Formats: sequence, C-alpha cells, structure tokens
Amino acid sequence: MENFPVINMEKLNGEERGATMEIIKDACENWGFFELMNHGISHELMDTVERLTKDHYKKCMEQRFKELVASKALEGVQAEVTDMDWESTFFLRHLPSSNISEVPDLNDEYRKVMREFAEKLQILAEELLDLLCENLGLEKGYLKKAFYGSKGPNFGTKVSNYPPCPNPELIKGLRAHTDAGGIILLFQDDKVSGLQLLKDGKWVDVPPMRHSIVINLGDQLEVITNGKYKSVLHRVIAQTDGNRMSLASFYNPGSDAVIYPAPELVEKEVPKDQVYPKFVFDDYMKLYAGLKFQAKEPRFEAMKAVEASVSLGPIATA
Repeated sequence: MENFPVINMEKLNGEERGATMEIIKDACENWGFFELMNHGISHELMDTVERLTKDHYKKCMEQRFKELVASKALEGVQAEVTDMDWESTFFLRHLPSSNISEVPDLNDEYRKVMREFAEKLQILAEELLDLLCENLGLEKGYLKKAFYGSKGPNFGTKVSNYPPCPNPELIKGLRAHTDAGGIILLFQDDKVSGLQLLKDGKWVDVPPMRHSIVINLGDQLEVITNGKYKSVLHRVIAQTDGNRMSLASFYNPGSDAVIYPAPELVEKEVPKDQVYPKFVFDDYMKLYAGLKFQAKEPRFEAMKAVEASVSLGPIATA
C-alpha cells in the first residue's frame, strides 16, 4: 500500500511547487483525502482549540453522552449496531451567518477562539479550492464562484468526541459514508486514531499527525469535476482506550447554488448518461439527510431524475 499523501504547503512557494501540486493532484484523483502540514494556521491557536474543546467535552458533554448513548447503545446487544454512532457532537455554523453566540454552554474564550479558527480555516479552504482549479485547468476562482449561490457558501464545524468504547466490534464511532458537501478540513486528535478511508477495497488508517489538517473531498466536487475527483467512503472506528477529538469543518456550496459539471471537464464525446447531474445544492442535502449511510451513486441518479426541472442560474461573481 502506498503511503498516505502528506502535503507540506511551504513547498508551494519554491522550486518544489510542481512536484507538490502533482502530489495534490494524485491525492484528489486516487485517494479523495490528503493531510496538510505548514498550512498557515498557528500551532498555538490549534493547541488552544484542542484544550478548550476537550475541556468543554468533560464539563458539558461527557455526562450527557453516558446517559444518552453509552447506557443504551450496547444494552443486550449481540450483533453490530447499525442505526447509531458512538460519538458526542455539536455543530457550529459560521457562514452565511454564525450561530456561535447562540450555542449553549460555550464560554466566552471558546466562542472567541472558534471564531478565529473558523476564519483561518475559511482562508485555507478557499486557497485549496484555487489549487484544485489550477490542477484541473479551471480558471482561478471557478470553484469558489460555483459554490457561491446568492448568499455565499455554507460553512460550519461539527465538533465531535469519540469516547472509549467497551465493545468496539459492536458499534462504529461513525458509520461509513461519503460527505455530501464541498471540501472538508479536519483537525483531529494526534494521539487517538480511528479515522479510516476505503481505498481499493481496503480500509486504510488516516494517520494522526500533530498540528496537521486532513482534507477530504465531498460529493459536490465529484459532480463539478464530472468524476475526475471522487468523494471517498470513510468511517471512524471506536477505540477501547482514549477519547478522540475531531473538528470537521465543511466548506459547502450555498443552499441555492446550482451545481453541475464544469463544461471544460466534460469531454465532447462522453455519452449523456456518463455526465453527472445538475441540481440545486439544497435539494441534494434534503435527499442526503435520509440516505447518508448508503451509497452515493443512487443519490446522483435521483438528482438526474429531477434535473429536467432545474434552470441553470448564473454563476455569481463574488
């Protein structure tokens, strides 16, 4: 098995840029995942986010998890549980408008730090989208505009903890799925592993690395690239030891953005049934909500069925 792709972003500024862009291209085409080092977000900020997230879990979430999940999930269970996950989560919305001030139980320092972290992640997400444009031969800014809709992108963070599990063979931390959205930026625990992706029919560990950001591609980038880049199945394995922290930030299209394959990436002679559908992002999300843990292909087929009713809106210029 080849090594999991790790990108040192500092190398984009020197003579190794070409080789680094090639690693990103290969990762997008063959893995759907890669890990970033030297990405411009300070280690100090990341350490503060980690400390406050773990403190918040202990103070505000741990007891609730024990009462709602731990006490019920594995009670009298013999076969694997397939309708719930061994995780404790809450969600922060950043764009188009923030809900950080409304989420209960967050102290002022945590709110302030998460706002700052989200700003840095947004800059990184948009930088990455332009790197993908460069590799795809699309004009700079194409993907950001494609995501824009009328109000700009949807951007939010799922804050998760995966507590120790007494019977990890009976329940997943998070069941296998692809991500519905655009580009996902993950700050994960560097000591407790568990995230795996499916590559060539085998589950591969995403290595925990200190101060890295793990990137994966969502279904919308598969559609816009007409399958050149793929969203990839991934899951979280529950562990008997250690509490795994995970902050997954989703940079997604705006709700009314019309998503369709970039014309430059659809070869002229490709039959129509091999072209990905065109749809409004919010319609896709409504479908995904009920089918998250099922294969993505039927979702794409379902969107093709409603495609006839979608009128192609103008791509907004931000």
